[in-house]
Amino acid sequence: MSKAVYGPRIGSHLGKPIYKSIERDGHRYEYDRLAWCDDEGCPLHQLGNNEVLFKPGLIYRLTG
Repeated sequence: MSKAVYGPRIGSHLGKPIYKSIERDGHRYEYDRLAWCDDEGCPLHQLGNNEVLFKPGLIYRLTG
């Protein structure tokens, strides 16, 4: 597993940075939106094809 390379910081959510993009293991992910989450977590049914959920509730789309 390679070290992640982060794009520019575009905001924050729950005290954690939101990056425009994240590159890791040969894949590039672009920030798309905040996930809907409750006390039990973030339901995965809200993810579309080629989307991943990163803590703390950030949805990124696979772009490459």
